[in-house]
Amino acid sequence: VLQYVCPGTECQLLRLRAFSPSAGADPYRAEDETPARFGDDLIVFLHIQKTGGTTFGRHLVRNIQLEQPCECRAGQKKCTCHRPGKRETWLFSRFSTGWSCGLHADWTELTNCVPSVVDNKKEVRLRPSR
Repeated sequence: VLQYVCPGTECQLLRLRAFSPSAGADPYRAEDETPARFGDDLIVFLHIQKTGGTTFGRHLVRNIQLEQPCECRAGQKKCTCHRPGKRETWLFSRFSTGWSCGLHADWTELTNCVPSVVDNKKEVRLRPSR
């Protein structure tokens, strides 16, 4: 079971059910049905080939229960994953930002690329320290 736990007090814990043999159970549905809340964190999805990453990446933009889920339109390859009331993204993946750091960027490429891509889209005074 994979889960994201926010380090700050702004986010709620998203508890996921373990896979069970019960028919029709959705392992990605939160137990308490309460949408997770946003902090200032940025999730960077590192896609390791042949590990189910495409399926998991699609899951991040289509199925995660959030107070403002990603907006996915039919026929578009990318979804808009903005924080509530802001024009900044909470997810850095090919399904939300495209191939901003190159095709199948590895850890080193992402480490060098993500801060510059994300920070270039913000005013200098609004850039978080990383």
